[in-house]
Amino acid sequence: MKRMQRDRLGLVPVLPCPESGFTIRTLVSPTVLAGANGLRWGADGALYVAQAFGSQVSAVDVADGTARIVSAADGPIVAPDDLAFDSHGNLFVTEVMAARVSAIRPGGTVDVIAADVPVANGVTVHGDRIFMSEFRPGGRILELFADGSTPRLVADDLMMPNALCLGPDGWLYFPLVPLGEVWRVGTAGGPAERVAGGFDVPTAVKFNAAGHLHVNESGNGAVTRVDLSSGTRETAAQVAFGTDNLAFAPDGRMFVSHYTNGEVTEFSRDGSSRIVAKGGMTGPFGLSAAPGGGLVAADGMSLAWIDAGGRIERPATLLQHGFPGYVRGVATDGAAAIVTNSAGQCARYLPGEEAMVLLDGLDEAMGLAREADGAVLICEAGAGKIVRIAPDGAVSIVVSGLARPTGIACAPDGGCFVSEAESGRVVHVRNGDVSVVMSGLVEPHGVAVLDSHAVVLDRGTGTLYRDGGGRDGSSLRVIASGLPSGTGRAMTPNTLPGIKDLMPGPLLPFADIAALGDGAIAVSGDRAGSIVVVEPG
Repeated sequence: MKRMQRDRLGLVPVLPCPESGFTIRTLVSPTVLAGANGLRWGADGALYVAQAFGSQVSAVDVADGTARIVSAADGPIVAPDDLAFDSHGNLFVTEVMAARVSAIRPGGTVDVIAADVPVANGVTVHGDRIFMSEFRPGGRILELFADGSTPRLVADDLMMPNALCLGPDGWLYFPLVPLGEVWRVGTAGGPAERVAGGFDVPTAVKFNAAGHLHVNESGNGAVTRVDLSSGTRETAAQVAFGTDNLAFAPDGRMFVSHYTNGEVTEFSRDGSSRIVAKGGMTGPFGLSAAPGGGLVAADGMSLAWIDAGGRIERPATLLQHGFPGYVRGVATDGAAAIVTNSAGQCARYLPGEEAMVLLDGLDEAMGLAREADGAVLICEAGAGKIVRIAPDGAVSIVVSGLARPTGIACAPDGGCFVSEAESGRVVHVRNGDVSVVMSGLVEPHGVAVLDSHAVVLDRGTGTLYRDGGGRDGSSLRVIASGLPSGTGRAMTPNTLPGIKDLMPGPLLPFADIAALGDGAIAVSGDRAGSIVVVEPG
């Protein structure tokens, strides 16, 4: 019997439906996974994948690329980052944003086996002994116990240790990410010692069956094989940067994950490779038309430039120096991007340079828009305000008292259109006056302008509306429905709490839209990891 098709959240996919006079095309296809972090081969022959930013665990059939949900996005496990099995079928999962490690038992129940483990990151099991690492300055390596007994300290005061593995010599090997080094420590404890250095953002280490150390270099996309006896190195695999982890199947095949786009690639022993789970967008969140055509998307851990054919280029990611945090809203400024992030900042970022913070201390900064004179308008959702940064850097409040302003677009008359996610309205703001343009929406997010009319994406229903010109905002025209934005009533995914100092939370959802010209509107498909374009036709 053929299985019913499911999207990356395990839900029945929505079917986009344009109204008369419009068509819908896919610019970026849906993804199988909502990001991809730790990997582990299961006894059932499936590849288990932790998805921290999708807050779920999936089991991927590597033969056909389909996935089934093991722990759902609205389940008890929050932001799973790595995972490992013991011989009894227990699956241990680190919850990187919840400071705990949980066990998914063979029967499906979930138990917390360790709490108060900040930035719980890597986990590995050997001989049914469980070891984990904390990805933070001063991080620890701990031995955990399946019954939830008090963890045992193996090592501490480490500089951001990440995904670890037991070597054939009985030592635990782990990368120290910002140092570009691999270290090791005995399972009984004692001093940790440096093994090798000079790696480009190493995020994981694994040994293959032959006992060779493999280092995942997220900064350049290489998996480097290291001969510990001679110190020689060779490139075992090469993909785009932004990789997270790797795993070996019993037959020697190697699988590499991308946290940036959810892609998983298989490398065979003969050197050939293939994509097991095709990548796309982690969100996407903010969208902005790019000069010269295409789009820029704020995709959480990265910024993505997308051309008219749907090809994606990511010039940098969160783990690289100078990147402006976990990005949510975006507007373009020539070759640069103006972004909002989860830390409450607005910053200007030119790839290859260090981000320049324009404004700090915002309460849940969401969408933004850039005026013709270069001024920036920001939705400060938590404070109910629209904030303006003038070209000279002066900051002013455009309006306050809004109900979670989320999306924004510049209006033709010099004002702006703003969505209020909490009240279900779109309002027009000009010279301090607020008038209702649309009302009766469920969760309006992204806003754009089409033929001088406001257009809004109701993330609560997956519907794109244009205002109908009514004075009370009740006159709406549906442009398209069934869009892959939000989950509607199907589920309420976990709100991710973020990671202090690295990507402060909450990591709130945001589904934006962008006007592309000629009446086309790009829509963030944050449910499916896709982007669709609604256009006249």
